[in-house]
Amino acid sequence: MKQHLTDLIAAPHTPMLPDGRVNLEIVEKQAQCLIENGVKAAFVCGSTGEGISLTTAERMQLVERWKDVVGQTIPIIVQVGHHSLADARILAEHAQNKAAAWAIASLAPSYFKPKRIEDLVAFCAEIAAAVPHTPFYYYHQPTYSGVSFPMPRFISIAAEKIPTFAGLKYSDGDMMDFGRCLDFSAGRFDVLFGIDEMLLAAFALGARGAIGSTYNFAAPLYHGIIDAFEAGDMAAAQAGQARARELVTVLKEFGSIPAIKAAMKAVGIDCGPCRLPLRTLSDSQYEDFRDRLDKIGFFTYCSKLSS
Repeated sequence: MKQHLTDLIAAPHTPMLPDGRVNLEIVEKQAQCLIENGVKAAFVCGSTGEGISLTTAERMQLVERWKDVVGQTIPIIVQVGHHSLADARILAEHAQNKAAAWAIASLAPSYFKPKRIEDLVAFCAEIAAAVPHTPFYYYHQPTYSGVSFPMPRFISIAAEKIPTFAGLKYSDGDMMDFGRCLDFSAGRFDVLFGIDEMLLAAFALGARGAIGSTYNFAAPLYHGIIDAFEAGDMAAAQAGQARARELVTVLKEFGSIPAIKAAMKAVGIDCGPCRLPLRTLSDSQYEDFRDRLDKIGFFTYCSKLSS
C-alpha cells in the first residue's frame, strides 16, 4: 500500500443529461465541492455513481474526466466491478494506465454469485492481477450484490492470494463482523465504513475512514461528528449523528439513490436524472423533498461552493 485512506471519502454521482447521456461537464463542479468541503478522496463508479448501469466506455470516460479535473489534488479510487471478468480487468487496466488511479475496487458479481468465499477471492485476484502496482479494495455491499461472507475470513484469504490487497469498503450494518475486520487487520489493511448513518458507531469501534454518498453534500456535518468524537465530546458527536440519521431517513423516504442525486441539485450542482430502472424524482416530488430538507435544517450544514 502507498498509504492508508482516512477521514471522509465521497462516492460521487454520475451526472447525466435529460436524455440519459453522461454529462461530463458537471464533474468539475462536483470535484470542486468535495475539495472545498474537505473530502479526502473520490470513489468513482460505485453504487451512488450508478456504475453498474453505465457502459464500459462511459465508465472509462467518466474516470478520465475525474482524473483531468482533480489532477493530484485528491486521489480517486475506481470501482471496476463487472459481471464480465474480462471487462473488469479492462476497466482496472484503464484506471491504472489512463487515469493513474490511486486504487481500484470491485463489487462481487451478482448474477452468477460465488458459492464459496474462495471463489470470490479468486475472482478479485484475477482483477487485481491486471494492475499489479495498484492497491485493490473489495467492495462488500451484500444488500445490492446478494453476496455475503464473513469479511474477516475474506481478509485472511485475500491477504495471501492478492499481493495488492489494501482492504475493504464495508457497506453493511453488521457491526460485529465489521469490528472483527478491524481486529483482524490490526491496522495493516483499511476497513472503510460505508453506512453513513452509523458513522459514529464505526469510529467508536476503531474505524479511521469512511466512504459514503451523503459526504457529497453534507461533509461539514460528518466532519463535525468526527471532530467531536476525537475531542472526546460524545454528546456533540451523538447530536451530529442524530442529524445524519434524520437526513438519511428523509433520503430513504424519497427513494434513496434518486433522492441522494436530487440532494446535489439542492446544493446547486444539478447531476440530472437517474438511469432506469432507478426512477427520477418528478418536479413536484423534488419540491416536496427540498421542503423536507429545509425543515430538518439541511441548509445550515450542507456542503457549499465558494462560487
